[in-house]
Amino acid sequence: MSEKPSVLFVCVHNAGRSQMAAAWLNHLAGDRVEVRSAGSNPGDAVNPAAVEAMAEVGIDISAEQPKILTVDAVKESDVCITMGCGDTCPVFPGKRYLDWKLEDPAGQGVAAVRPIRDEIRAMVEGLIEEISPETSK
Repeated sequence: MSEKPSVLFVCVHNAGRSQMAAAWLNHLAGDRVEVRSAGSNPGDAVNPAAVEAMAEVGIDISAEQPKILTVDAVKESDVCITMGCGDTCPVFPGKRYLDWKLEDPAGQGVAAVRPIRDEIRAMVEGLIEEISPETSK
């Protein structure tokens, strides 16, 4: 395991919430945190409304692809954050597990996704403060 903290964001389709969370963490913490995202049942593409909402704040996630959740991804992460998929994430001793209660942006337009995007940013900022305070603003 590397010296920098590693975070895995997991949602069902890895198409909305987990993609936005990973993008926020990469954007706000830079290379000081290792970031992964995955889905228990990955979709075919990232939610277009999530792509548009993130583009509005200057973050491009249009090239991202949903990825399947693997045991290795969990093993290699210090913090595993689930978002609506709960028990599908394998549990290993010594890992920190969080479950963020967020509305699912699937099937919603960009106007409905914006508040979810902003809520995720606030939660990611709090996470950075906990795991790598020197990287916060």
